[in-house]
Amino acid sequence: MTEGPRLDRSLTLHFQGDWGGANLHRVCGWLSQAMGERCGPYSRFAIWNGRGWTDAPRAVGRGQVDVALATPAAFAAMAYTGRGPFADESYPFLRAVGSVPQNDRLVLAVGAEHGVRSFADLRERRLPLRIATSPDDGVNFIGLAVARILELEGVAPATLERWGGGFLYHEQPFPCVDAARTGGADAVFHEAIMTPPWQALAAEREVHFIPIDGDVLAQLERDYGWPRGTLPAGYLRGLDAPLETLDFSDFLLMVRADMPDDVAYLLAWCLGEERARLERYYRHLPPERSPVTYPLDPAKMARTPIPLHPGAERYYREYGYL
Repeated sequence: MTEGPRLDRSLTLHFQGDWGGANLHRVCGWLSQAMGERCGPYSRFAIWNGRGWTDAPRAVGRGQVDVALATPAAFAAMAYTGRGPFADESYPFLRAVGSVPQNDRLVLAVGAEHGVRSFADLRERRLPLRIATSPDDGVNFIGLAVARILELEGVAPATLERWGGGFLYHEQPFPCVDAARTGGADAVFHEAIMTPPWQALAAEREVHFIPIDGDVLAQLERDYGWPRGTLPAGYLRGLDAPLETLDFSDFLLMVRADMPDDVAYLLAWCLGEERARLERYYRHLPPERSPVTYPLDPAKMARTPIPLHPGAERYYREYGYL
């Protein structure tokens, strides 16, 4: 074991990740092992299944778990600022331990046979598209973002349904992308853009990637703090120009402000100094195609959209990352 901090006492910590088999859960497993090696002999660590959206900051804020991850980081920050779905129940005592960097975008791709290249085309032609996406159910950040974008673009879900279109809903991205690839849907509006299903869609079906209008992106940033992002030309087949859309990056690791400083310090230390353990799960993928963007950089991990826990901040400063 490498040199580093240890706690003599035993801890019991509850983590919350994703559905059980995706990247948030992997981060929880990595950190709980690293923590367990550096705490007292009777330490216990539980990982609760979650969804990785609004449920994550709520679980921490309500004291149901000690540590939770959500993505994208900027969306989870609404729980701290009291915006959007957290307007009636915010958690100003949330603190960050750090973030796990990953480069993602929320993307709308429409079958090329429909001739749609912009939201203006869709409005003017009133096409009855079937869009595969996630539901706006009060928990899922994708469904929330898609619904707000469509409303601001003048194609609210109810409007699309009046034109004869509709939605194919699924919690996770891959069934949605696959529905567009196989023709079960006319379009897909989702994230996880770096993953093989998106590459397969672009390779097997001619699609047009639809930019989000600049005034809409500006409104979303004003209202919710959601940043814009660009997908570079050539990232997928058929993407001939940079695509302006929403940035959907990073996993935010959240705790409460009342977590003991030495526990938050050790969590942050494990996040930064044991990072090679997590990276090895992704090194078979090119960095730009990996759901975790390696090599992990603690200086980037320290840049979070909510304040760092003082214990975590002490780690980043002591090691020169802040």
